Amino acid sequence: MKYKNLFTPVQIGRVTLKNRFALAPMGPLGLADAQGGFNQRGIDYYTERAKGGTGLIITGVTFSDCRVETQSMPNCPNSTYNPVHFIRTSREMTERVHAYGSKIFLMMSGGFGRVTIPTNLGEFPPVAPSAIPHRWLDKTCRPLTKEEIRSIVKSFGDGAYNAKRGGFDGIEVHAVHEGYLLDQFAISMFNQRTDEYGGSLENRLRFAREVVEEIKSRCGEDFPVVLRFSVKSMIKDWREGALPGEEFEEKGRDIPEGLEAAKLLVSYGYDALDTDVGTYDAWWWNHPPMYQEKGLFRPYCKMVKEVVDVPVLCAGRMDDPAMASEAVEDGTCDIVSLGRPLLADPDYVNKLRAGRTEDIRPCISCQEGCMGRVQEYSMINCAVNPQAARERVTAYEPIRKSKKVMVVGGGVAGCEAARVLAIRGHRPEVFEKNGCLGGNLIPGGAPDFKEDDLELAKWYETTLKKLDVPVHLHTEVRKEDVEKAEYDAVIIATGSVPKVFPLGDDAHVYTAAQVLTKEKDCGGSTVVVGGGLVGCETALWLAQQGKKVTIVEALDKLMAVNGPLCHANKDMLERLIPYNGIEVVTGAKVTGFRDGMLSCVVREEKKEISCDSVILSVGYREENFLYNDLQFDVPEIYLLGDAKKVSNIMYAIWDAFEVANHM
Repeated sequence: MKYKNLFTPVQIGRVTLKNRFALAPMGPLGLADAQGGFNQRGIDYYTERAKGGTGLIITGVTFSDCRVETQSMPNCPNSTYNPVHFIRTSREMTERVHAYGSKIFLMMSGGFGRVTIPTNLGEFPPVAPSAIPHRWLDKTCRPLTKEEIRSIVKSFGDGAYNAKRGGFDGIEVHAVHEGYLLDQFAISMFNQRTDEYGGSLENRLRFAREVVEEIKSRCGEDFPVVLRFSVKSMIKDWREGALPGEEFEEKGRDIPEGLEAAKLLVSYGYDALDTDVGTYDAWWWNHPPMYQEKGLFRPYCKMVKEVVDVPVLCAGRMDDPAMASEAVEDGTCDIVSLGRPLLADPDYVNKLRAGRTEDIRPCISCQEGCMGRVQEYSMINCAVNPQAARERVTAYEPIRKSKKVMVVGGGVAGCEAARVLAIRGHRPEVFEKNGCLGGNLIPGGAPDFKEDDLELAKWYETTLKKLDVPVHLHTEVRKEDVEKAEYDAVIIATGSVPKVFPLGDDAHVYTAAQVLTKEKDCGGSTVVVGGGLVGCETALWLAQQGKKVTIVEALDKLMAVNGPLCHANKDMLERLIPYNGIEVVTGAKVTGFRDGMLSCVVREEKKEISCDSVILSVGYREENFLYNDLQFDVPEIYLLGDAKKVSNIMYAIWDAFEVANHM
């Protein structure tokens, strides 16, 4: 059996896990009810990951005490809400999880403190160890009183006791990690107290120590308590994080103190450390976008593993099974945490165990369906898996009569529609004018950091083949082809094409797609016109190849439209642009390109930029002419993806799933 070491048992305290995989804790918004319990959506979501083979389920964050910060976050296991209701709904969930041989831990938090999401703050001032700046707002936090600290500590005991009654196998404390409230107490930059909760490292960790001691006193020494733990903060200054490879002075917790803290925390009674690096001031570390390398936390986890004698969990883009197996084998970690990969495919572990790695739907690290929706809409989902956290309401609908369906276009919308139709028992047939499936995934996946876009295209190709869906490549469908064919329904998913406009020397003016697919060579220096996501990623990819790149953007800042992007992705990309030597000109209107000079007007002043080529990245337009020709002639016809409205991968997949699941 390949990767056998990932399927050997491991213990956290006295709890034995059947394999080395954990569902990493992720913001559980939308999975709770108004009384502080788990709703049906949450029960289904966690159970589905257990059914998929994951050895340990760790829930998203729940507050131990909902009084101090009074935020509109989800589950609350203590008497602030309704503990009986919490226990009842928890029991329903934990019993289902246990049926699959999985264990489940409840993540409990003492609060967010200075990093509280503004929409959850309400009328109350943010709290923190000291009077320090809030992460997002121009506000100063109110220091917690000692009485409030003791109240929160007690609430951890109350909540853990109720969690144990609800069938949970343990607790994960959230955390001396990512700059949340307990971490703010642990970091001297944030903790300026002069009482017993400030000063020395032991004093700054006192809050975390009292929490684990309280839980153990209420639930017993054999009830395991894990700690989410960041060994290094990556803080350059207030609201300023460091980039990978950047030399900087650590203002937060550095590695020597982090390792000392790890040893102390284990001595206090924590049974495992769920390890990463970063804070909200450097958010792209804790929530790594595609611009971070895979397995980025491994070096830090190994450092921690070498100084403690309890299990270490490692997350951070660990979806490569060979990497995960090596990490367990060489002692980097004991347990591999998968967050977003288990959103994308809840059956990841079972598929891996069966040797079906080609069937695992890849996470593309876009964070549009998970962190982006958490921060903007208070719900967790997945861009590539429309059923994530919606398992019951998006269950595959049974069909009464099988339909033969023509799907025109082999991008993500067409592929997803065909996949769902085939699973339900319809007979889809895909027609794609190019030589491969994937549509805009192909140019989009050209940069090294976007490799998972290509993996998604490959997954669709494999999946449709296994579902026996006929795919006709190099086939451009015309109106008469549809009219003379005998199909019960037609789906038009013909995608979009880049917008272009003449500049003068158009022989050296290319689209981003042409450059990304290497159809055109941009030369040693180029100007990217358009500072949206595609333009910025194209510029970054070229700069990393040693090209001299300038971005010219009409608006006053980069990536100003087509949001919301997850802050971790957007903030990191914004900082990678200058870090890689890319010049940026905003508020500029391009007027022409001749003799190697791009002309533009920047806030009423003329400017010229020398370059070998110009790359247009000014958006896409819908390719919907076939639908317009057919819409009144075909009885059952649907328009999907970018052909309907230019958007992102998530909405192309989601819309296709919705339509294909109800045809």
